[in-house]
Amino acid sequence: MAEPFPNTQWGSRDNLLSRLAHPIAASKPGSWLIRTLTPADRAVLRRTNGKRTLLGPIGAPVILLTTTGRKSGQPRTQPLLYVHDGDTLYVVGSNFGQAHHPAWTGNLLANPEATVVIAGETIPVTATPVPDDAKDAIYQRFIEVTPAYGAYRERTTRDLRIFALTRA
Repeated sequence: MAEPFPNTQWGSRDNLLSRLAHPIAASKPGSWLIRTLTPADRAVLRRTNGKRTLLGPIGAPVILLTTTGRKSGQPRTQPLLYVHDGDTLYVVGSNFGQAHHPAWTGNLLANPEATVVIAGETIPVTATPVPDDAKDAIYQRFIEVTPAYGAYRERTTRDLRIFALTRA
């Protein structure tokens, strides 16, 4: 078994703020707000080396994923919620239920080598698409992180891309 990823999380999924945030995040205006705050969250994560996030107080586990742009060849960094499974991190391209896939998923399909910043560590990873027969069980774990993921899946007809990230 490979070395496990760090598993630190601050905040709580059970506090009042968290209970209020989940229904807001599931709404279309709430999704828009989170997308709007993404650049600020990316800056907080970079400045704290992945130790703090704007979503931290609600217990949301967030990493910085850096992929290589499939068209530009330039590094592209995105804060993402993840599901921790020891030596594997899972990320999903829900894109808040929008009709199109997020760019980072296309980048990983074109080049599965990436890095994650988590708990103060920058770790090279390899991304593998999760097979269709395993997607539902993993997606259910995202819904456990925040019920908003249930709303995201209902908002779109596209097949959501899920990736397993392992140490390179």
